[in-house]
Amino acid sequence: MATIKDIAEKAGVSPAAVSRILNNDTTLSVGEETRKRVLEAAAALNYKPTRKRNVNKTTDMYEIGIVSATSQEDEVSDPYFMAIRLGIEMACSKLPFKIKTMIYAGNSSSFEELKQLDGVIVIGGIEPSSVQEYCHGHKNIVFINHLPETGEYDVVASGLDKAIEDVLNYLMDKGHTKIGFIGGYDMYNRLNDSQSLGEVPDIRNIAYEKVMKEKKLYRPELVQIGEWGATGGYQLMKKFIEAGTLPTALVCASDQMAIGAMRALHEANIRVPQDLSVIGVNDIEAAEFLNPPLSTVRIHTDEMGRTAVKLLYDRLKGREIPIKAVLSTKLMIRDSSSTPNK
Repeated sequence: MATIKDIAEKAGVSPAAVSRILNNDTTLSVGEETRKRVLEAAAALNYKPTRKRNVNKTTDMYEIGIVSATSQEDEVSDPYFMAIRLGIEMACSKLPFKIKTMIYAGNSSSFEELKQLDGVIVIGGIEPSSVQEYCHGHKNIVFINHLPETGEYDVVASGLDKAIEDVLNYLMDKGHTKIGFIGGYDMYNRLNDSQSLGEVPDIRNIAYEKVMKEKKLYRPELVQIGEWGATGGYQLMKKFIEAGTLPTALVCASDQMAIGAMRALHEANIRVPQDLSVIGVNDIEAAEFLNPPLSTVRIHTDEMGRTAVKLLYDRLKGREIPIKAVLSTKLMIRDSSSTPNK
């Protein structure tokens, strides 16, 4: 006997959308082409509806999953990803969404669970087709913090390229011309494979290089790329110190890297900001409590999560055109940055 999921797979829509179309839900906004495709699929499969258990139910409870490219341990150590997830959970609590499964990178969760869901939100760098193969052909997938090569899916991102441009313009206005950069690579993985598909340049690094070359200020010896996190920032800053190629200002791709870099500078008796200005990215809670308080770029991570939920809900209600939402950032100037020491 044909089921709702059989129809969904044949018509290329979510099971929830099929249910609402077959039940003539007047609150569902869906194109006539999609509605016709569902009805034709139901007829072709000779679908026979079962008796409803609750004839008074007017709202579907959508079951969704969250897939994170980071591990549970990394989420704890890096509040960036945790803030996104909490934003998702808060938004779901205000909509007819139930988070049915949460899959972290490197855990033993069954990806088969995704096949039973109405939609999926992906946090981080996971290859789109490896998620799609578990989603019965529907496009109810939203990617956060990663831009798929395909334009088929909804994407939520922060304007990190514009943020780095703002940071560099601020430092140049302060008189800095010898501006360094430390960062890491983006990792690109398949959902069902723990092996990385390779490292790709991070958008912050790309933006830094672009602006500095346009200003004819780019110097490759002032760029260090390595491991993310405070330890990575510490080690990369040590390389600058040992090589004797210190900039007058340093842009760090994350606040954690900035914290590590500031520790290395403190050990070497290099003063921040008198000898070297430091600016991070993220504006984690600890940033304003450092000594000196860290200048940084505020990323609205919780809003990224909420926006992803809104986009997914809109998809489930029938929108077929993919949307890319780019959230603005805010430069937070504190005491770790100033004019260069003459």
